[in-house]
Order: sequence, then structure tokens, then C-alpha cells
Amino acid sequence: MAQGKVARVNGPLVVAEGMKDAQMFEVVEVGEPRLVGEITRIEGDRAYIQVYEDTSGIRPGEPVVGSGAPLSVELGPGLLGQLFDGLLRPLGEIKEVTKSPFIKRGIKLPTLNREKKWHFVPKIKKGDKVEPGDILGTVQETGLVEHRILVPPYVHGKLKEIVTEGDYRVEDNVAIVDMNGDEVPVKMMQKWPVRVPRPFKEKLDPTQPLLTGVRILDTIFPMAKGGTAAIPGPFGSGKTVTLQSLSKWSEAKIVIYVGCGERGNEMTDELRSFPKLKDPWTGRPLLERTVLVANTSNMPVAAREASIYVGVTLAEYFRDQGYDVLTVADSTSRWAEALRDLGGRMEEMPAEEGFPSYLSSRIAEYYERAGRVRALGNPERFGSVTLASAVSPPGGDFTEPVTSTTLRFVRVFWPLDVSLAQARHYPAVNWLQGFSSYVDLVSDWWIKNVDPDWRIMRDFMVRTLLREDELKQIVRLVGPESLAEKDKLTLEVARLIKEAFLKQNAYDDIDAFSSPQKQARIMKLIYHYNQYATNAVERGIPVKKIADKITVVPDIIRSKATIKNDELQKYDELENKLKAQFDELLKEAGA
Repeated sequence: MAQGKVARVNGPLVVAEGMKDAQMFEVVEVGEPRLVGEITRIEGDRAYIQVYEDTSGIRPGEPVVGSGAPLSVELGPGLLGQLFDGLLRPLGEIKEVTKSPFIKRGIKLPTLNREKKWHFVPKIKKGDKVEPGDILGTVQETGLVEHRILVPPYVHGKLKEIVTEGDYRVEDNVAIVDMNGDEVPVKMMQKWPVRVPRPFKEKLDPTQPLLTGVRILDTIFPMAKGGTAAIPGPFGSGKTVTLQSLSKWSEAKIVIYVGCGERGNEMTDELRSFPKLKDPWTGRPLLERTVLVANTSNMPVAAREASIYVGVTLAEYFRDQGYDVLTVADSTSRWAEALRDLGGRMEEMPAEEGFPSYLSSRIAEYYERAGRVRALGNPERFGSVTLASAVSPPGGDFTEPVTSTTLRFVRVFWPLDVSLAQARHYPAVNWLQGFSSYVDLVSDWWIKNVDPDWRIMRDFMVRTLLREDELKQIVRLVGPESLAEKDKLTLEVARLIKEAFLKQNAYDDIDAFSSPQKQARIMKLIYHYNQYATNAVERGIPVKKIADKITVVPDIIRSKATIKNDELQKYDELENKLKAQFDELLKEAGA
């Protein structure tokens, strides 16, 4: 292990001398308080260390001791339902130990509770041949999640011993593997370096949608399990609420929420709301499938850089167990700002707007870790890591480096528009700027499981919204009276799409989560309204008269907040009422 002494301190950057045996990305302890840091550059015997804690009071000459290992996290039972900092230290236990709401410098507590016992059920027997990723046994960690104890990726051979069913601690040996004559003990917990992607057998096409219950995200710009998405938007446009909706209502089995450089009150809102919420898919407490990583804006800037990698490593661990995992990062702009701050202190050559020249490669490395895979080991299982990250461009400028670089690597773009937010249209996703590359991949699932006409209705709504934007420009020039009746109808249908489908109240008990079947029923009502109205217009009935006579439209708009997901038969009543009113209108007009 490398041992040296502090030569220079510049905020979170510490330069140490005498570090001949140091390695890149090795974790070191700095100064008398033994602050945690990571080596990011080596020049001769000088090591440049980014320290993840406050360096106030550290002086030249204080010792620097290497650990001989990269930044790693503990993985095992006890992660779910917990709150950690950016280095995966348990904040609840830190508060109990320090008797303070603040993290004291140099404090070191293990991620996983060493005293708690878990009920282990073995799934293989002595003498079996084991490979990396094989399931040794299971632990029922929460009511929602069965934690699968895996053979570590570097272990293979013959199972020499395995414990019987019973209660064990995470550090207890549950198995011993004979690996080429060496006895390798396997515990319920394992460690993994956060900057190294965990291995898998095969990466697969993301063909299954990640349902979120948010209509514009599920239907207009759908996300697939194993996909990547960015949510850029200026201050006040609703990024955090949108990400919280994803965390609360998405179909993912596990949710990793990383608050990277965000305000403390936003994480407080998470902590207060999550324990009270029920998972819409199972009815169990939502916290049973969630891990919260809080690295707020008042915490050391260097730890932001680590928190992103910690979050995605946790996701890969649960993916390897065969689960669909959603990792939400709020926001990658704060992470990029941490890179810029550290790059400046290390006197690196800045690129655009002062960001380091390796910004694009770091963003690419992060999003590359998403995907749907066939996991290592037996029995065969499939899992996915979906990455959805907020981006906070200054002034809402989507051409700034972080947003424009992120756009090169994500396949779903949910841009938030401050003008929509000011008009109280939420989610404020701009349907003209957004895109999804997964529409073709997930269409088969929607057609097979929800509605055979899903793609037809979805494409109709997109075309209508695009045509409305064109017509608005004409209206601004010559007024609405100059439009043909068919174009007036397009404006009316677009208004119905926005009011009845795109707008959604994240705080309404019914409207907060919209099931796929409910989404399809609302779409079908709008689609049929357009068909009936088009027929009426072709028979000479003006759009104004249609708007006056078809009184069921307000009921269609309100249905998103009045009809529950398990009351879809009420849409049949609206459908019948809609058809009857159009039949009466045509009868009155003699058509």
C-alpha cells in the first residue's frame, strides 16, 4: 500500500508526495482525520487525490495512506429501503452514532448492517458445479423483493460446502467453492468497484416498455426496459416532480434514486413521501423496492462524481439477479459541474464552457451501462438497467455542452418547456421537440397486450399535434376565420388531446397513475371523436355546431381524474354517449 504525505491542498483536491506505489483510482485516507479520497492522476511520486469530504484544516505534511483497492461498494441484503450518501454510507446509522444531523468528517460505517441476521434458503447442494452468477440461495429482503445470493463473477468450481437453511449475517460464509484446489469462501455480501461495469452473458434488444403511468411518457415518447432517457429543462419546469413520478409509479422491480447535487428540501420531500406511498403494481409500501442515494448540494462536490457510479453499480447488481431496475439521477448537470470544478483545480486544459475535454467520454461510459441483458449463471434469467437522468441547462439552453452531449447517447428525449409549465400544463414535456427511438420496438407489446390499434391511435395523435403547430402559425398571420372547417377540427381535436390525454396531475389520487389499458381507452375516445367529427364536417356541419352539440367532451376530459384504473367499463358509457350525440347531430342536420 502506498504511503506518503500531503504536499498541497486546493479545496477537494489534495496533492500527495512519496506515493511511488500508488495506483490510478486507488482509494486513500488523507490526513489525521483519515478522509476518504481517490487518486485521479499520478505524476512521478506525486498523486492527485479528489477527496470526498471537507478538507478544511488539512495541512502539508499530514499522512496519506493507500488502501490498495479502487472505490468499491458493498452489495448484499440490507440495501433496499435505506438512505445512503454518495459513498454508500448509511445516513440513518451515521445520525445515531454522531447524534448530529450532519456527517462528521472521517466517519466510516459499513454500508450493510453486520449484526442483522437474514433467513437464507439454499438453492443448490454440496458437490454441484458452480459458475459466476449462479444463484446459491435466496433471502426475502422485503415483502416485494427476494434477494438472490450470487456466486461472485470471479468464482467458479465445485461447491465444497453450503450452509443449511437458517439465519446468517452478511459476513458469514454461506458456501465454500473448490476453485482449482483453492478453497474460496462465499459470503452473502460481495464488493465491487464502482467504475467497472459488472459482466453479463449477452446484451439484448430492449423490446418491452417500461410503463410509468405517465401518459405522455408511455404513449407519445415510450421508454423501453434497458433504455436511456434525458429530461432537460430550466428551473421550475418540473424535472424533479417528473423524476419522482418515474420513481414512484414505474413498473421497474427496483428503483435507485440518486439525488446528485440537488437541494436538500427535494430529498426531504422524497423521504417524507416514499414511506407513505403504495406500489401501484402490488399494493406494498413503495420503499420496499427503493434505494435512495442522497448527495445534496451542501455535501462535498467531489462526492457527486462518485454518487452516479455508485447508483449504476447498485442497479447492475440487482439486474444480475434477474430484475428490471430503474436508476434515476437528478441531475447529471451537477455531476458535470463537479467534473469541471475538479478539472480546474487539477489545472487541466478546459474545453467548451470550461468543462473538461473528457466530458463526452464520461457521459458515454455512464449511459453505456444501461441495457437489457441475459445475466451470468444459472438458472437462466434476464434483467435490465434503465437510466433516466435530469439535465439542468442554464437558462433552458439545450445547446450547452452537457445537454447537447447527452443527446448523442440517449434514445429518449423528454424536454421540459417552461412556457408549458407557466401555463400550468404538466408534465411540461414539449411534444414537438421530444423523441423516442423505442416506438417501433415496443409497439408489438402494446398491440399484443393492450390494444391492436395502439400504434394507429398513437401516430394519429402525434400527427394531429404536429399539424396543429403548423396551423397556429397560419392563425397568427390571417386569423382563425380563414381556416377550412377541416383545419378548425384539427385545432379542436388537438385541444382535446392536450386536455384529456397529455395533461396529468401528479398529486391527484386517480390521475397520478394511468394504467396502459386506461391510456388506450382515452386514446380510443379521442380517435373516435375525430372520426365522427370528420364525418360530420364532410356532410357540411360546421365545427362550431359540433362543439356546441357534443356535450360529452368535458366528461371525456374529466375522465382521467374521475374513472379509476379498475373502472374501465365506464368508458363504454362515454363511448355510447359520444356516438349517440353524433347520431343525433347528423339526424338534426338531415345528413
